Amino acid sequence: MPKRTSRTAEVSSKTINQNPQNGLNSLVHVAAGNGTSKIGDKQFWLNVARTVLTSRALDRIEEQEMTPKGLVTYQFSARGHDLAQAILSELITHSHDGATCYYRSRPFVLGQGLTAEEAFLGSLARAGGLTDGRDIGVVHMLPRRNRGIVLPASGDVGAQYSPGAGWAQSLMYYANTLKDESYRGAIAVTMGGDGSTATNGFWAALNIATTLELPMLFFIEDNGYGISVTSDFQTPGKNIAKNLAAFTNLQLFECKGHEPEDAEKNIREAVEYVRAWQGPALIRVEVPRLSGHSFTDTAAYKSSELRALEESNDPLPKLQKFVTKHFLSESEWQSFVDNVEREVRSAADRALAAPVPDTSIITQHVFAPAQKEFESAKENGPRMNLQDAVRKTLEVELEHNPKLLIFGEDVGAKGGVHGATVDLQRHFGADRVFDTSLNEEGIIGRSVGMAIAGLKPVPEIQFRKYADPATEQINDCGTIRWRTLSKFTAPVVVRIPVGFGKKTGDPWHSVSGEAIYAHTIGWRIAYPSNTEDAVGLLRGALRGDDPTFFFEHRALLDTSPSRTNYPGDNFILPFGKARIHRTGSKATIVTWGSMVSRALEATEDLDVEIIDLRTIIPWDKEAVLTSVAKTNRVLVLHEDGWTCGFGAEIAATLSQEAFTYLDAPVERLATPDNPVPYNTTLMDAVVPTVSRIRETIDRLLQF
Repeated sequence: MPKRTSRTAEVSSKTINQNPQNGLNSLVHVAAGNGTSKIGDKQFWLNVARTVLTSRALDRIEEQEMTPKGLVTYQFSARGHDLAQAILSELITHSHDGATCYYRSRPFVLGQGLTAEEAFLGSLARAGGLTDGRDIGVVHMLPRRNRGIVLPASGDVGAQYSPGAGWAQSLMYYANTLKDESYRGAIAVTMGGDGSTATNGFWAALNIATTLELPMLFFIEDNGYGISVTSDFQTPGKNIAKNLAAFTNLQLFECKGHEPEDAEKNIREAVEYVRAWQGPALIRVEVPRLSGHSFTDTAAYKSSELRALEESNDPLPKLQKFVTKHFLSESEWQSFVDNVEREVRSAADRALAAPVPDTSIITQHVFAPAQKEFESAKENGPRMNLQDAVRKTLEVELEHNPKLLIFGEDVGAKGGVHGATVDLQRHFGADRVFDTSLNEEGIIGRSVGMAIAGLKPVPEIQFRKYADPATEQINDCGTIRWRTLSKFTAPVVVRIPVGFGKKTGDPWHSVSGEAIYAHTIGWRIAYPSNTEDAVGLLRGALRGDDPTFFFEHRALLDTSPSRTNYPGDNFILPFGKARIHRTGSKATIVTWGSMVSRALEATEDLDVEIIDLRTIIPWDKEAVLTSVAKTNRVLVLHEDGWTCGFGAEIAATLSQEAFTYLDAPVERLATPDNPVPYNTTLMDAVVPTVSRIRETIDRLLQF
């Protein structure tokens, strides 16, 4: 569709720069005039009422009965937030709508199809819930049930926003690039409290949504508090919508979430605006928080006057008054309430009778189900640098998979700061290979939303150290499959140049740091030392179903130690299978990445076996144990830091499982626990060099 013109929102007293388009107003709105109210459709409001009453009953039973007995250990009441969420949920009905939410979003999820029994099972951590007790009940998710989809939430504040932006961008990609019209008109909704608008995730997603003009609605529930901290510590002036009035490409709305008609009118207009794909919108919804932040919070920091004001704005009595005025008699309302109460009580009884989860499968679902992997036949192509091989593999896979997208800082017209994406944007277009804002949280978070939407995102982080701002999204992404019992997965492939450079080091661009990611649950890690392995492992990652880090060592990108023949456009390597670069009988060196070529050079005249792990997660334990059983001596060599480096894991495994084979202590050689220096002489004093490797292996052989 044509790119819409930019606009700057202007603040009004009630709705900020609302601009309903002709034909977008819902048919259930009755035109106002002669005192007639815009009361809407009866079934719509009965659905809203059922969701609110169900949520209230759930909260009451948990707070008053289950939590005091210790049966529920995490309880976040939605009282006060429930009406606005129920209204929003009734409007999220497109088969490709996607929502990301937070710990107080249960009313919305109920409206999307979560049953009361499932809600209790989640809170009670019983078998049969959506996660079978793996995740807390307030970290919501829900596969599509005839409405939208609720993406797996995070336990971190603000982490829901950038995956929502990724979902919104995916909708446009499916419709505009892949020409699937079934996606047109679908939207992404991200829900959060006013406190979350101070987080990196919120601003990253806001930047993405507005610069790309995505169909994304920011639904901000403002109750004036972040636990005990008042909103003026989150937002100057306490009004995020007012402060965003100068933001280009953002349509702004406000409403009172405790007033049925005002909330319905403004929430509907915001949803319809975004659903018309005119760009993103934000709606600030004023709501009272009628409970503490959680069940442990007495809210003693609130004055009696404030408590009384909040109670006067309880949306349930107002909803009752509205419904009994227009749709039901008082007796019909009471019968309606009684029916919901009975249903929720019955759901509670069934959930309390449910068994505890099966402990025998708790380690399952960390990774995709094991598939038969094999090393495909390779061709004897031209000799090639590692970075050129990466580029060639990306080009082939872009042709192979129309859902594959490559993005990051400088990957477009520039072709990447390391040259691995040169000309890919020119060949495949800016919708498939594109630059992003300088925000790694947004790059990885957006990738998660895209991957859940069925695309294959391949973000590039320019240097390993630069991934630090994305740590939250990385950790959340890795556990999605496990937390959701494989109901959701996000097989992102993150390319990161790592390690020292061929001409320089420094503390910022020379980080290897694979040990940290080895401890990040749910991620596979490839760390090739040469062109052939880079091609096979990258293709395996791109066609796999797990989130994967693909490390490209800076000193190997265009240098002779890594050059091999290109193995062909269909060559795939399995993860967890080491390469034996040289056989030997006197000792074993276990290494990876840049240290492989240095180990080979240091021992070229020795009877030493060189094992290149190639992948860190999983690592080929059997190959290492088999070699050590033969050689009886082992050196574990790596560039990453000494303490808790991945070599320590290998050494511990050998101590436990190969002790009787050893004729000498397990030897380790790694970078000391300090950063890599800028000065190359200093760098060589810390990073293992050929001479230091030789000294260490000689000492080991003489033991």
